[in-house]
Amino acid sequence: MREQFGLINLTEKMSLDDKFLTCPEINRPALQLTGFFDYFSNDRLQIIGFVEHSYMEGLEPAARTANLVRLFERNIPCIVVCRNLSVSEEVLNLAYKYGTPVLGDCEPTSDFMGEVIKWLKVEMAPRMTVHGGLVDIYGEGILITGESGIGKTETALELIKRGHRLVADDLVEIKKVSNTTLVGSCPAVLQHFIEIRGIGIVDVRQMFGVASLKTTQNVDLVLNLEAWDDNKNYDRLGTSAEYKEYLGNQVVCYNIPVRPGRNVAIICESAAINHRLKKMGYNAPEVFSAKIEDKIYHAKLESQATAD
Repeated sequence: MREQFGLINLTEKMSLDDKFLTCPEINRPALQLTGFFDYFSNDRLQIIGFVEHSYMEGLEPAARTANLVRLFERNIPCIVVCRNLSVSEEVLNLAYKYGTPVLGDCEPTSDFMGEVIKWLKVEMAPRMTVHGGLVDIYGEGILITGESGIGKTETALELIKRGHRLVADDLVEIKKVSNTTLVGSCPAVLQHFIEIRGIGIVDVRQMFGVASLKTTQNVDLVLNLEAWDDNKNYDRLGTSAEYKEYLGNQVVCYNIPVRPGRNVAIICESAAINHRLKKMGYNAPEVFSAKIEDKIYHAKLESQATAD
């Protein structure tokens, strides 16, 4: 985190190599500096702003020391002091005594809080690895899954040739950043490499340029490729949606039957556009069903009029 936000280690004699955050939340210890420690989450990053700093400066020395000791003795992971505010020797001595790093930042407190909350939510989000590929198609994150050898990589390669961007192939790391958002990325060792059976490992960045790659992308839709089964009834209208669950989040999933002659890349593009239309409020199956029902209704009226 220190490198990410350019923080200054004010406890420079203390190594940060063995210091870790375990909670993606933050806390401004305003109430704690008054002596109120009920419901205090001591595993959170503690942020000192102008209000907390001014309050401490105005306290009597004995009261200030007592409240600071009560704060530090709760094994807080780290303190960040914003706005380049001065840090007293008393605070630094307590930091060394209890092994709590104190970092400095020049940004306004609210700005720093907003950025660090967003960063912590992503970096410490629950995560899992999925076998498949993730491609950005017209801004929609399409997760392509299926049995090994079904053609996931070949489909991703065709989509890249058609101007779309690859996020990950073979293994996709999915993070749950909120109850409605999943973000996919590629493990570092596999970034911009794909395996094509019969050819081997190829570098997408070298073949198609950096414009063909993307580091992260929301997982908006799952397309599960499966071998065509003549005995299986496939959905022809799309009126009922299926879902795939990842980390407790539900993602719309379509099962795409694959056989020679089907252009799976075009199907993926059509699915991405159709999914975006649904998010914008246009549902083609519902419009089609409404037209059919309207046609049947008017046919019945004409039939009744003819009978009369």
